[in-house]
Amino acid sequence: MPPAQPQQPEEKTLEEVVEAVGLYPIEAYEFVSQGLGYTVSKIHGEEEAAAAAARKARKEPPHSRHVTGRDLCDGLREYALMKWGLLARTVLGRWNIRKTFDFGRIVFALVDNGLMAKTEEDTIEDFRDVYDFKTAFEAGYRIEMKA
Repeated sequence: MPPAQPQQPEEKTLEEVVEAVGLYPIEAYEFVSQGLGYTVSKIHGEEEAAAAAARKARKEPPHSRHVTGRDLCDGLREYALMKWGLLARTVLGRWNIRKTFDFGRIVFALVDNGLMAKTEEDTIEDFRDVYDFKTAFEAGYRIEMKA
């Protein structure tokens, strides 16, 4: 008997995932998705991100552009600070995101519902206590002034 194929999760719409999980608004999921794109581009380069988009448009299988949970948390921090500056922690808090584990819950809700992929090594624990939000979003923040 051939080995059983791993069952793919049934793909749901983002709205269905948000309603099923109930902890975070749709904006939180959209932020994590956008922040993932930012992080992948930062780690793997803009050219690879553009090539991946082209492969997706041609319906070709994607090359691995994996980032770890820690990488993603760091990228989400940087992305949030770029978008909102010192208001980043406040904006995330309004969406019930108060610790890095919340990022993990969002990521794994997307994975469990077929909207994001993971490797065998990835676990939600990769997102536990990556950094303290108060320190990460407020301490040492510098406003860049253009000359």
